[in-house]
Amino acid sequence: MKFFVLATGLLLAGCQTLDNKYYSINHNHEAAQQLVDHAKNRLSREPLIAASFVNINNLTESSALGRSISQQFATVFTTNGYQVFELLLRKDIYVKQDSGEFMLSRELKDISRTHHAQAVIVGTYAIGETRVYVTAKVINADSGVVISAHDYSLPIDKDTNALLMN
Repeated sequence: MKFFVLATGLLLAGCQTLDNKYYSINHNHEAAQQLVDHAKNRLSREPLIAASFVNINNLTESSALGRSISQQFATVFTTNGYQVFELLLRKDIYVKQDSGEFMLSRELKDISRTHHAQAVIVGTYAIGETRVYVTAKVINADSGVVISAHDYSLPIDKDTNALLMN
């Protein structure tokens, strides 16, 4: 019996280690749930817009990774009862170079008003040597004020590299 308990514990510990070493949709779903949990008292059930996450070094550039993270965040917000419109092209949001703060362009404000969107889900990623560092935010569509934010990282493996190259 002791052997069975020890073996089960080792197997579970091994699974946890593997999950931290390889890209997993769960990383993005957990981060998105953090955004939902922090924003739920500040958001109504009016629609949100999800924009592709962009490379912090080139804010006009995304990748399959940035687009898929956005899609996975939209999934979590949708399963939490929010209506989500998506924007796969990312020219609508930029970072003001001198202050580093997110600003909403006039075009995005117009899109938000057209869809009666209260907020926008945005994000950036920075590529490190062994990890991709992600910052996700929910931003009020009218004022540009950050409603919720969450930072996390993804391990770089073959899948992550492939997604970054597309």
